[in-house]
Parts: sequence; C-alpha cells; structure tokens
Amino acid sequence: MQTILIVDDDKSIRYSLKRMLEENFSVITAQNGEEALDRVRENPPDLIIMDIKMPGRNGIDVLKEIKSIDPKSLVIIMTAYGTTETAIEAMKYGAFDYILKPFPIPQMKGLVEKALSLRRMMKQEVIYAPTEREQRGEEERIIGSSPKMQEIYKIVGQIAPSNVTVLLRGESGTGKELFARAIYQHSTRSNQPFLPFNCAAIPDTLLESELFGHEKGAFTGASSRRIGKLEQCHGGTIFLDEIGDMSLSTQAKLLRVLQERSFERLGGMETIKVDIRFIVATNKDLEEAILSDKFREDLYYRLNVVSIQIPPLQERKEDIPELASYFIKKFNRELKKGIVGITPTAMEKILSYGWPGNVRQLENVLKRAMVLCQGEWILEDQLLFEKAWERREPGDLAKKPIEDLLDILFEELSKVPVTLQDLDMISILERGLILRALQKNKGNQVQAALLLGINRSTLRSKMERYHIKKEVSISEEEY
Repeated sequence: MQTILIVDDDKSIRYSLKRMLEENFSVITAQNGEEALDRVRENPPDLIIMDIKMPGRNGIDVLKEIKSIDPKSLVIIMTAYGTTETAIEAMKYGAFDYILKPFPIPQMKGLVEKALSLRRMMKQEVIYAPTEREQRGEEERIIGSSPKMQEIYKIVGQIAPSNVTVLLRGESGTGKELFARAIYQHSTRSNQPFLPFNCAAIPDTLLESELFGHEKGAFTGASSRRIGKLEQCHGGTIFLDEIGDMSLSTQAKLLRVLQERSFERLGGMETIKVDIRFIVATNKDLEEAILSDKFREDLYYRLNVVSIQIPPLQERKEDIPELASYFIKKFNRELKKGIVGITPTAMEKILSYGWPGNVRQLENVLKRAMVLCQGEWILEDQLLFEKAWERREPGDLAKKPIEDLLDILFEELSKVPVTLQDLDMISILERGLILRALQKNKGNQVQAALLLGINRSTLRSKMERYHIKKEVSISEEEY
C-alpha cells in the first residue's frame, strides 16, 4: 500500500486529510517541518502533502530539504496565500503541484491519484532537483491569484531553471515582459544580463545592426564597430518582444543563432559564439503569419519549445481588485497621494468593463483617476474609459437574431435525408459567409474582412482553402 505523509501544524487539517485518504492509502502525519524530515529520512513516503505556513521552517525550506534527501519525492504544497512568489517558488524547487486552501475534496483526491500514479511509473527515472539560488525582487511584479494565473505560475516555476526557449503569447498589455523577467529571475542565469528588446520599435533597416552588430564601413554611416545586443547578452537572457514583426531576412539570421549559437556582425567575417537563453513574445497569430508567408515555419518550431498563453484581463476579472490595490499603492508613492481605495460603485464599473487594453489599460485608467481624485476614495465619475477601446461583446452583434437564424437553419437541415455527421457544416457555413461578404462588398477584400471580423491575410488564406478566388468576379488589381 502506498504511503502518504501529511504535514500541517493544524491538527484538524491533519485529521480531515487522514480520514479522507486512509481508506485507500497508508497515512502518517507530522505537525512541523522537522518532524516531517525525520519521517522522510526514516522511510521516504510515496507522497507528501505539506502546508507552506508552519512554525519554524516553512514549507518551501522543508521542500528543498526533502528534495536533497530524495529527489524523487512528490510533494503537494497547501497554501492559503496563492501569490506569484509562492507558486513559482513551490514549482521551482520541485513541488509536484500546489493547492489553495480551502480546497474541494474531489480536487485534492484527484491530485493525490495523479501524483501516486506518477510515482508508480517513475521507477528508476531520475528527477532533477534545482539548487537554491538568490532571489531578486523588483517593484514591478506579476499580480493575480486566479486559477488561470496559478496555472501559469506553475509552468514558470517548472521551466525557469532550464535553458529552454520560451514563447509568450497574449494580447498587448497582458504583461508578457513581466513573465519574461519572472522566468529570468528564477533561472540559473539570474546573475547574468537580462536584455529586453522590442523588435517592433526598431526600423527594419536597423534591426539587424542592433541585434548582430556591425563592423566599421559595413554600410553608409557605420563609422566604427558596434557590438550588437546578442553579443552584449552573452551568458544571459534576451527577451525579444513582438517577434512577429521581424522581417523574413532577420528571421533567417535569428534561426541560425538558435541552431548554431553563432553569427557574424554585419560586414564582418569573424564567427562569434554566444551562450544565450531566448525568451520571445508576440501578440500576433504566428500560425496565420506562416500561412501568409510572413513568418518562417522552421523558426516558429525553434521558438515554440514551451509556449505560455497569457490570458487577457477580461478572462481573469477576479484579479482586478488585487491589481487595483497594487496600482493604488504604487501611484500613492509616485503621486504623493493618500488614496485609500475605490468605492463599491466605482469597482462595479471597473468589473463590468471589457478591458481591451488589459492590465496596462487598467493601470493607466487608475493613474488618471488618482490624479483627478481629491479625496481618499476613487469615485465612479473619475474612471474614464476610451470609447474607441471598448471591446465588442456578443450582444453587440445582434445575438438574438443570429440565434433565431441558427434555429431556422437546423430546422431545415432536419428535413434533409442525411445526418449532420455527413456534412462538414463549419466549412459549408464559413465558405458561404465569405462568399456573401465578398459579393456584398463587390469583391473588396478589405471591406469583406472588416464585415467578417477578421484581417485581410486570414480572409485570403480562407479564400485559397475554399477555392473562392475563381468564383467571385473581382478585378485583378483588387487581388
């Protein structure tokens, strides 16, 4: 029978978990970290469920000690404080998972089954346990304890110690650079340079020179040798933001760096070797860019080793009060204000808004509100949202008429002597919508794309897929 060790200074928690698990497993308990370590040394259990806040040594310290004793140990961390640092620290030092208190019993049982199933499969496999490293703190940090953010913290904690290339994806303003910095700060390169570089902020004619450097006389105006960002970042981590805006020629050179870890300066013959970890980010659809021949497929696969999707603020609104509190404290210092908080009606307005500009927009709105605020509380009328930024909700698209049309469509289909499984309904409807949009706009692809709510390159790829180009009468210049 597999053995589970429960470590918690709360007697009631130990009792409840033991009652829940002892029917199927052998359960032992410990009330603090030292007692837990004694039990691990005596007879390592198959699974440890441990609280993070305990008298004496905390759960993270005990976790590191357990991993040094037995790298194969599986530890589930329990915490009532689901902060960024807690999550990243737990996963960084090898926790199997962590769970927030209070937790649903089925969730805990599911985690236990998953962990013990892995334990049975591990056998003689070696598990890598990261060593302790100095932590760096910065004022700018990731805020949020929603389930979606907790999952990302786990991934960050797992991948940070390695040198694997990371692709951060998400809308503008979601905080991709903060996640890049978090990965760097918890990596083995945290005492080496971290260099953020925005590919979209540099003109294409200068981008290669900025990244790779150049020799004197390489081009008009190159009066001296210039060391590029990649060379400057040797041994460290480079963060390439807006990678989707990089030209194809620069993409080809970056691919070589990823493959061979070497390059030449512009106008130079010397091959320069570099040891760099790459973290890249984009708010663009790279798969669509590949179809449009705007992004190299081979580079995409080199970059997409570990992909992390950063959720838009609209999908984690439960984090907004915590974010608001953080920004108020931050701007109180900057603006020399003494604002206490946000009134309930103002917070209701904040929570009901779509936040198309994500966390960055929330930060700007709150800063402006604090500038306008004359008292201790931010009021509803001090929250000013940009009309042009408002996110289009499903209701704006005449949701009820569309539902009625779908009802009519499926009612008519039910009269056809074939089953729906015999029809590729999605393709049929999509092709029909594209045809109708083009016909309605007399073949103008830009206007048709706007009507369909997609960009022109997406429309063109779908037209090719459905062989629509030959069927719509459009002049050659519009193609």
